[in-house]
Amino acid sequence: MRILMISGSSGKAEAGVAGVVNNLTRELRELGHSVKSAFFEDLLPKQTWPNRFRTVEFARRIGRYVQETGKEFDIVNIHAPFGFWYGWQRRRLGSQAGPPYVMTMHGLEERRNYAMGREAKKGRAEYFRWKNRVWQHAYHMWTYRWSFLTADQCIVLNREALLFLQMKYNLPPDRVWFIPNGVGLEFFHVRSFSDGMATKLLFVGTWIDHKGIYYLAEAFEKVLQLIPEARLTIAGCQEPEEKVRRCFAKAAQGALEVWPFVARAEISSLYAEHEIFVLPSLMEGMPLVLLEAMASGMPVVTTESSGMTDLVEDLHDGVFVIPGDSESLSAAIVRLCRDPELRLRLGSAAQEKMKRYTWQHAAKRTEKVFYRAMGVSPDDSTSGQEIETGEQSVHNAPNFPIVT
Repeated sequence: MRILMISGSSGKAEAGVAGVVNNLTRELRELGHSVKSAFFEDLLPKQTWPNRFRTVEFARRIGRYVQETGKEFDIVNIHAPFGFWYGWQRRRLGSQAGPPYVMTMHGLEERRNYAMGREAKKGRAEYFRWKNRVWQHAYHMWTYRWSFLTADQCIVLNREALLFLQMKYNLPPDRVWFIPNGVGLEFFHVRSFSDGMATKLLFVGTWIDHKGIYYLAEAFEKVLQLIPEARLTIAGCQEPEEKVRRCFAKAAQGALEVWPFVARAEISSLYAEHEIFVLPSLMEGMPLVLLEAMASGMPVVTTESSGMTDLVEDLHDGVFVIPGDSESLSAAIVRLCRDPELRLRLGSAAQEKMKRYTWQHAAKRTEKVFYRAMGVSPDDSTSGQEIETGEQSVHNAPNFPIVT
């Protein structure tokens, strides 16, 4: 199969959407397919339209690029919301427009509207003020909707999105597929759990309001009142250290360590050096950092929302907290800091579960969706694993060694 994978993220990014594309590209090639991945700067090195219309300009460029190169590929996989232009071409012209179109959607925009609308009422939505909200509903929501409504097949990264696309938009079960992200072997270290108080907390992610940053700052201040020895590392925030520190109280400054950028080669060691992972996001797709932290054996504290609910079972392999609630967040962190047996149980269970979440599994499931879009029934030998719809799920997870 000749595959074209297109993402609107930067190819220079080492995590997020780019990380998903790069990992799937590698594994699909291992399965014997020819894969070309293209990122924003590859297809649109220089924007000519105003930035607010960036989505439409890039989507239009994709449509033209596929028209020019379509005969080179059997399938086109475009990450939402940038596939709507090509999707319309396919609806209008059929196969003359180019090969079948498979959409991949990471998060649910309706979840963003819900979560950040609540935050806006609290004055905590820097990127979701009233003008942004109007633009979101009048413009961005439509680009997402037409991305999946015009697709031949849809891949989503959490069950919330799968159910929503079926029930809200009436997409049939054989057109929407839930395929979880994977995690690399490099994160599976043997972890030593301390018998005493845990003090090393870690947050990894962009420093933006929907990550729950205000609640993290408030919760950490409460944690310090009970555990003065606690320390919090904020890594990969992609913002100047001074901006991040301004979100925290003066009393917390000495207990903070801020790393605006972390190279992928260093991220595995970062997890290994910390004891508790904290991800208070209000909305996500399926965050790679959560899979990586769990694979490293870290006990995790995260919100009961979005793709986090597909990965974590409360008090079995992690702890759920109420989204947007600093009291719930601080109480969970303090409990884990004080309870070494709970940390050991949760961290060990999390690492064991993550053995099922390999990029090879994700690639095999993706492969089957691509074949379905092409109207081809793959041989059993090319794909030995079922993919999950709202109706079925089969996991055949191999065991693989823990890195020492």
